Amino acid sequence: MRKTQREIKENLKLVEAIIEIRDARIPRSSANPDIEKLCGNKPRLILLNKSDLTENCVTREWMKELSKENVKAIEVNCLKGKGLNQIKPALEELLKEKLERYKAKGLVNVVIRVMVVGIPNVGKSTFINKMAKNNIAKTGDRPGVTKSKQWIKTPLGIELLDTPGVLWPKFEDERTALNLAFTGAIKDEIMDTEELSYKLVERLQKYYADELIARYKIERVFEDPLDTLDSIARKRGCLMSGGHIDYNRIAVILLDEFRGGKIGNISLERVDDVLDEENEGEV
Repeated sequence: MRKTQREIKENLKLVEAIIEIRDARIPRSSANPDIEKLCGNKPRLILLNKSDLTENCVTREWMKELSKENVKAIEVNCLKGKGLNQIKPALEELLKEKLERYKAKGLVNVVIRVMVVGIPNVGKSTFINKMAKNNIAKTGDRPGVTKSKQWIKTPLGIELLDTPGVLWPKFEDERTALNLAFTGAIKDEIMDTEELSYKLVERLQKYYADELIARYKIERVFEDPLDTLDSIARKRGCLMSGGHIDYNRIAVILLDEFRGGKIGNISLERVDDVLDEENEGEV
């Protein structure tokens, strides 16, 4: 963790901007809080990845919330390449004054160098491969750049500098940890997946009861999420001898189907809810 932070600080002077990748389903929880501190006033482009899995109106609210001076947020799907054509225009807008100074000096077709940051499982490697047209190559040493650093060329006149995907040492709250676990940023092997599936049903019931009913063909959702989970398990035949629920099996199914977007377009974080929680925490 400290090594990565040190690398980011050292490399900031080598790039014009930062590209930060977040999971559009959890824009706040998938943001490493250290990034903002480390990057300072460096122009930053936030990519809300996996936006095809979210409610479009919620993602657009996040784009407005996150965009400010020196920061712009856009929605993308790195796997399919959707929205990646917005990246160069967005960077040019963020770097407008600097690029105009270059132009005044007679420098045209300037290569924009950016650092790519993001926590694990937000799609950083997918993004880099897609931008490089799956042809990642070393572009040679730059002044002040050690041989261990790799600049990745893209056809867009943008060079990418990758950084390791690192989670911060401790989470601010249980909700953040759950959001990361739901989306797979925290490995299932270290989680109680049965408890996680219960918590996911509890969360989905608030805004996505209809999606649960439609996907699993249950009659309704219950006040107690455990009753809803039991109903889903029975519909999927996740039963052991004696008719007992096989919670491990239904947990695997539920988490896989959520992560694959099969339950529907779901946003686990909404701007108003997150801001309300933050305001309550400040009281």
